Amino acid sequence: MKCIQVVAGVIQDGGKVFATQRGYGDYKDFWEFPGGKMEPGETPQQALARELKEELAVDVSVGGFLCTVEHDYPEFHLTMHCYFCAIAGGKPPELLEHEAAQWLGPGELDSVNWLPADVKVVEALKKVGK
Repeated sequence: MKCIQVVAGVIQDGGKVFATQRGYGDYKDFWEFPGGKMEPGETPQQALARELKEELAVDVSVGGFLCTVEHDYPEFHLTMHCYFCAIAGGKPPELLEHEAAQWLGPGELDSVNWLPADVKVVEALKKVGK
C-alpha cells in the first residue's frame, strides 16, 4: 500500500480552531485541518508553513506538536503530523484551495463532517482541552 506523509495545522485564535472544507476529490465536502505533503528535505514545521502559505495565503508561526495520526484509507496509508499554529501578521486566511472554512470553538468541533483521519485530530484536541 502506498504511504503518504503529510502535515496539518491546528490554527488557533481566541480559543477557536480553523477548519477547512475540501472542494475536490473523493472526499469533497469533508472538513479537515489544512496542510499537505512534505517535500524531500523539509522538516514538518517547514512543510506546514509552506503549505499554509500556498493554501491560505497566510504566514504562520508553528507551535507545539499535537499528535501523529496513522490512518488507512482505501487507496493509501496516511501518516499525518499535526502542530498547533497561529497566524502571524494579522492577515485573515484566504481560501485558495478550499470551498469553505469555519472557526470552531471547543463545543463546535463535532458540528462538521471531518475526514476520517481528522476525526483522530479532533479526539486529540479534546484530550488536551484546546
